[in-house]
Amino acid sequence: MVSLEQIKLLESRVSRALDIVTRVTEENSFLKGKLETYQKRIDELEVLIARFREDQSRIEEGIISALENLSRFEDAVEGGARREAAPSAAAPPAPAKSGEAAKSGDPARTEGTAAASVVNIPAEEESDEPLIFDEAEETEASGGGTELDIF
Repeated sequence: MVSLEQIKLLESRVSRALDIVTRVTEENSFLKGKLETYQKRIDELEVLIARFREDQSRIEEGIISALENLSRFEDAVEGGARREAAPSAAAPPAPAKSGEAAKSGDPARTEGTAAASVVNIPAEEESDEPLIFDEAEETEASGGGTELDIF
């Protein structure tokens, strides 16, 4: 039969099992709370990641657009410089209206003439075409000074 000692042993084991179940239940509740907190944080981070990806796409589009605009601008500047260089190089020099200024060789003193200066400016591209500046426009625009009017 069942002895008193076996009943006490059974009771102690049941008591330990209840303690373990209680501890495990508390730990389970604690872990579920942590899981909910982590899940909320994961959701927040996923939203941030989505925003960063959208922002990155917009930034990339902006950079590409800026590079395309810069490329078009460079093409326009090159094309304008080539168009100006080609007719000026082939055209004969304009006759001087003022005898003294023509004799002295000083185009800045020549009034009413369209004297042109050729300036070689090193560029990043391998273009050796000279840039041409119209000195008559410079002196008229600046009131006879030495400033360049490039626009």
